[in-house]
Parts: sequence; C-alpha cells; structure tokens
Amino acid sequence: MYTVMLVDDDYPVLDLIHYAVDWDSLGLQVIGLHQNGADALAAARQQMPDILVTDIGMPQMDGLELIAQLKQLHPELCVAILSCHDEFDYARKAVKLQVQDYLLKDTLDPSDMTKLLSAFIADLDEKEALRSRQLRMEWLMDRNRSLMKEKFLRMTLEQPLWDADKWQQELEGFGLPLARGTTVIPILGVVDDAKSARLRFQSDEVLRFAVDNVLEETLRDSVVQAVHFPYDAREIVVLAAFQGGLKVNGYEAAAVLLKLLQSAVGSLKLSVSFIMGRSCSDPAGIKAAIAEIKQEAVIRFYRSYGSILTHKAHKGGDYDLFANFGQAGDELRQLILGKRVAELPLVIHSWLEGARQHQVDPAIVRDWVLKVLLDLRLKLQSVLNYRPAAEFDLMPNEALTHDTLIELQEWMIAHCLSIIAADHYAGSTTKRTEIAEACAYVSRHLDRKITLEEVAESLFMNPSYFSRLFKKETGETFIEYVTRMKMHRARELLKGIGTPVGKICETLGYDNQSYFIKLFKSAVGMTPAEYRTQAQ
Repeated sequence: MYTVMLVDDDYPVLDLIHYAVDWDSLGLQVIGLHQNGADALAAARQQMPDILVTDIGMPQMDGLELIAQLKQLHPELCVAILSCHDEFDYARKAVKLQVQDYLLKDTLDPSDMTKLLSAFIADLDEKEALRSRQLRMEWLMDRNRSLMKEKFLRMTLEQPLWDADKWQQELEGFGLPLARGTTVIPILGVVDDAKSARLRFQSDEVLRFAVDNVLEETLRDSVVQAVHFPYDAREIVVLAAFQGGLKVNGYEAAAVLLKLLQSAVGSLKLSVSFIMGRSCSDPAGIKAAIAEIKQEAVIRFYRSYGSILTHKAHKGGDYDLFANFGQAGDELRQLILGKRVAELPLVIHSWLEGARQHQVDPAIVRDWVLKVLLDLRLKLQSVLNYRPAAEFDLMPNEALTHDTLIELQEWMIAHCLSIIAADHYAGSTTKRTEIAEACAYVSRHLDRKITLEEVAESLFMNPSYFSRLFKKETGETFIEYVTRMKMHRARELLKGIGTPVGKICETLGYDNQSYFIKLFKSAVGMTPAEYRTQAQ
C-alpha cells in the first residue's frame, strides 16, 4: 500500500480532500495532514510518503521549498501542487522540481484528484516492477559470482594445480592480485552453532547468501586487501594479502580485519570463528595452507564461539578418556534415576572438560559420548518407564554432525533430559502402545517444531484418527501436550548453568523469542527470567 501526505494551510481544503477521495479503494493510506511545510518535513523524515499533495503559499515553509527538501531525500517522490495561484512563474518552478501535476483549488473536482492519484499509482507500480527486476538481476549476478568463487575454491583444493599463472589470473579476477613481494594469509571461517543458524534462516542457501553478502560488503570497504570464498553454508575461506614478502607479519592486521567481519556477521545475529593458517607467497603454498586449516579438526572442535585462532600442529596427549567410562556411566545413571536435572549439565561438562584440557582427538570424544548414551539407554529401559527410540541406530550419524565440543555436550545433555522426560510422561496416562510411542517421539525431538502429521506418519496412522485417539487417552490435544513438554524442558534448562533465554528458545525449536516467553508465562505464571531467579 502506497502512502500519501496532504499539506495545506487551509484546513477545510485538507478536510475536503481527505473525505472526498476513497483512499481504500485506491489502495492508498493517508499518513499525515499538515498545515505548514515545516511540520510536513519533520513528519516526512520519520516516515517518507510515496505521494505528496501540497499547497504553495504556507507559513514557516512554502510548498516549493518543501518539495525541494523532500526530493533530496526521496528523488522518486510523486508530487501534485494544489494552489489558488494560476501564474506561469509558479508553474515554471514546479516543472523544475519535477512536479507531476498542478491543480487549482477554485476548480478542483474530487474525480480529477482520483484520476491523478491513479496515474501516480500506475507510475509507482511501474517503478516498483523495474526496481524488482533490477534487484533480481543483481541477486542473480551476486549468486553467480558466489558460485564461481565456490567452484574456484573447490577446484583449488580438489584438483592438481597444473597452471599456476592461470590460477593467479583467476584469483586476480576475484579481486586479489598476487604481485611480486605479496604474502597471503589463508583463513578458515566457520559459522558457530550451525544447526541453530540453519533453523533461523530456514535453509542452507539462505544462510549462505546472507553471510556471503555481509562479508562481501565489509571486505569491499576494508583497508586490508582480502577476498572471501564460500565453501558451503557454514564454511568460508578468506585470503588476506600483505605487501613486503615473508618478512612482513600481517597476522595483527588480519586479526583486526577478522574482528570487523565478526561484527558484520553479528548483525545477522550469527557468530563466526576464524582460524588463520601459515603465510604463503605462491599458489602451491596457498593451496597447501588452505588444505591444512580445513583438515585441522582439533582446534576447530575445541574452539569457543567467536574465536580468532592461529593454526598450529597438534600433538596428541596420552589422556585415556575411556579409563573412567564405567564411572561416568554410573554417575549419569544415578542422576537420571534421581531426576536431578539441574546437576546433569555440570556433571557432563566435568567429564568432557578433561578431553578439552588434553585436546583429545574429536573422533574419540564423539565415540565416548555415543557409547555412554547407548549404554545408558540399554541399562535404563528395564528400570524406568522408558524404551529406546525406534531410530536408535541413527545416533552414530547424529554424533558426527556436531562440529564443536560445545554442540556435542548440548546434544548429550538433551538426550539425558529426553530419557527423564520419556519416563515422566510416556505411558503414564495410557496403556495404548501408540500413544506411549508418540510421547517418546516428542521427547526425542523437542529441539524442533513437531507436527501431528509427522508423528502420525511415524506410527502409520491417519492424522485425524491419531488426533482423536490422543485426546481420548491423554485428556489433552497433541499440540497442548507438545507445548507442555517443551515448557517442562524449558524449566529444566532454566535451572541449569545460565544458558541464555534466547538460546533455550532456539534449543526448543522456537524462532520467535517473544512467542516463547508468552507461552512460558502462560504455562508457568511467570517469565523465564523470573522463573530462573526464583529457582536459584
């Protein structure tokens, strides 16, 4: 809907125009009626109209000055002058200001105003269509350039470097010439908490291009000569160039640049970490250095979110994470049996902290976590009102998807909480196997949006029949049950080690924090912050 501002020091004329024109039928909204140009200008700076209808002779600021000021702020503003003056001089000045029409008050007919406004709307529609086409073309060009850069990076890493000169020419085409005496520092950027980032941006492609555009704009204005290459939705490679050969240490300047990039990405409410590789001065060295930092698993796995790190060779220690496997399993089992929810995050953190301190191979840590969880599930099914999930065999693949120790630790905590939740709810209100399995399904997927249709499909049931059966057996609708379970999990997490409310919101599959807080307050009677304070 386009917006209109009416300006005239003769209020009856304003009132007449306002009520004589059927704005709704035209698809227009009047956002202001002003009796002098100064007031209109101040209002327009807060909300610029698409169409301006103004008188000429007014106190404080006349219509021609108002038009001139607004045209500077919004050159495509549609303007009609409404005046009692029928003099050539005024008309000439109006033409210079690109005023589309000049209407006389004495002979004004509302139908003429309607025709003029319709012409304005057609003009605005045409400009909007043109702007959309231009934006679409720009987006396609940016997307094509991004895909070309990704192809260049993948070919660099995956194919032999047969022609160094051609490679350098392609790099220069992307904005980074390798002149004599140039040193390049390859840098790997990794989006932190990629799972939550994907949920917020709906898809990998949207996430990737959002980050890509922000980095492109920031590097364009940087004093450091650098170019970035997307690898996938969560990884990018930055090449920063410095003059002076290998004698120049560009790491400090690179670190400053990376902080700027982190701040820019932060505008998207995302965090990104960077790992700087060894400096190089030739194509073969650059290729080798990029490969080194991409293959470096230890630094990447143990990083804190928002880190800027330097690559270094990893020397594995002799710490045996599995030496206390039985003790860790027994301790966690007792916590789950006692439903000591608040202690779970602290205990799991303490067991994994040894791995962090000794920089244990990430593959070993993932294996340890997976085996502890599998052992827990098998031993607890005979003690608790709990049965292992149907997708039990998918857990090994899930464990491999976690990029950092932070994510793996949260995944382990979530599984332990799901066991407690499944025992607390599943089967407690029904003897129907289907309902118990549905409750268990919900407890395993509280980290995302759960629909009745997907649960019914997993049980090979008709959604309508499943909905009626669930209400009959539990006394509440499926959606009410899911919300109650999520709020139960939220209370558990709020009693933990200070996880931010926004993070808990994302952990439970909500993309709107205000909505989550409203649901929590409705269920618990207080906000999450108030609940955390009371619990502590």
